[in-house]
This record gives sequence, structure tokens and C-alpha cells, in this order.
Amino acid sequence: MDIAVQPPITEVEGLLNKADQTADDMMHPIFAKMPSSVSFNKLRKRLLRQVRQAIEDFGMLKGQKRWLIGVSGGKDSYSLLALLIDLKWRGLLPVELIACNLDQGQPNFPKHILPEYLASIGVEHRIEYRDTYSIVKEKVPAGGTYCALCSRLRRGNLYRIAREERCDALVLGHHREDILETFFMNFFHGGRLATMPAKLLNDEGDLMVLRPLAYAAEDDLAKFASAMEFPIIPCDLCGSQDGLERNALKAMLADIERRMPGRKDTMLRALGHANPSHLLDPKLFDFQSLVAEPKA
Repeated sequence: MDIAVQPPITEVEGLLNKADQTADDMMHPIFAKMPSSVSFNKLRKRLLRQVRQAIEDFGMLKGQKRWLIGVSGGKDSYSLLALLIDLKWRGLLPVELIACNLDQGQPNFPKHILPEYLASIGVEHRIEYRDTYSIVKEKVPAGGTYCALCSRLRRGNLYRIAREERCDALVLGHHREDILETFFMNFFHGGRLATMPAKLLNDEGDLMVLRPLAYAAEDDLAKFASAMEFPIIPCDLCGSQDGLERNALKAMLADIERRMPGRKDTMLRALGHANPSHLLDPKLFDFQSLVAEPKA
């Protein structure tokens, strides 16, 4: 797979430009506060190209009719929702979309923000309450981080909701940095080469997990969300963070990118260019059968 972070002008680009010539009052209400600046328009088009590229590269639309979009209230999931709505409005995403927020019972969670916002912009949505926070508090030792168990419980509930809503896929807002950080977490601490795939079949085999923001940079998503004035809900309501290891890796990657601009994109491309014969896994390559052919 060759990752094209900045694809050349294509038919998709032409459709993007053509749609931008349509009257603003025909845009979806989620774009009501969208800036009209040249810089924001370039940012929006770049993100749209990257999302479209990921959808095409990983065949995310094969057999798909209805997507459940996990919306946490953070910058990434809001941006994902807006970009998918944008592509659907342009006729480039022929699936139904339903947004879903799982209220897990975190202390001080502002329950009104997401339902009010999603209703105000006319997005089909479902708000589900499940007090997984109490379960996590009970199971995680004092001083531990809640994120891993919280995430597993959240994922199980989202799978259930996707089935109840007759969806083919659960769509999540993980971006380039999430994928790179997960790779290095597995590399340094798990002893394996693995990361978050852009497309994954769940264990039961009945739902796809899709990550259309796989090529999108976190900084771009932060700028996009800020410019769009999404009602952001903080991710630290429960008082737990994702752990020192991931934070250290985030800082490491940021430092590499600062000293050598473009390295994150290079690393992401590397994840799409695995060469099993140049690794050390005999399950991926038959080293036992590899023999030299003496020359006559």
C-alpha cells in the first residue's frame, strides 16, 4: 500500500471544487460556523482528501450501508463526523450515518452537550447510558489508569449498539498519531509489530471497525475542530490519563517530527510497506525453505 498523504488532483478533487461553488446556505448545519478563510479551506480539503484516500485504500465501502460513528465529544470524533457528513453531502459517501455517544458515568460529564448539539444540527444520533465507570473503579487498583479497561467496556457496548441500529460498521476517530503511538507501544512494551488497523473485522465476524482518519494529522484535526467551534468535552473527567508510556511516546514522536519534519508521514508509509523476508517472523516467511541455488 502506498500512502498518498497529499494525493494529486483527481476526479475527487474536481468534485470537491465543484461542490464549493454551491451556495453556502445549502451546506449541512454542522458547517454553520465554518470560516471562509483560504487557509481553513485548504485544511478542510486536505482532510477530506485524506479521509477519502483511506476509504479507498482499505475498501471501507465494500458492502456497507449504515455506519455507527462513535462521538465522544472530543476534537477527533467531532472532526470525523463533520468530514463524513461533508463527503456524504458531496455524493462521495453512499452510506447512512448515525452518531452515537456512550455516557459511561464519569463524574461531572456534561450530559446535555452532545444531544443538544447533535439535535441542533439535525444529525441522527443515539445517546446511551451505561455506568461502566463504577465497574472500572472497582476493578482497577488504586493509582492505576482506567483507560484500557474503560476502552474495552466502551467498545463492547458500541458493538451492541451498532447491531441494534442495524449498522455494518463502527467508525472511530483514531488518527495518524494514535496509529504511530500504538505501534511503538507494541514495539517497545509488547514485543510485537502491530498497530491500530484502518479496517478491522471484529472477533464475532459481523461488524467492521473503520478508522477513516488514519492518514490525518492530529494537529490538523485540532485546528479544524477549533475553527469549527465544536462544543468540546474534556477527556480527563474521570481523573485518569492514558499512562506515562503513551505520553512519553507522544513526546518522542513530536520531538522527532520537530527535528526532522515529515518523519511521521514516513513512519506511517513504512507501516504500509512491510517486507516479511526482511523481518524475523518464520510464521510470515518460510525461512526453512530458503536455500541457495549453486551456479553451474
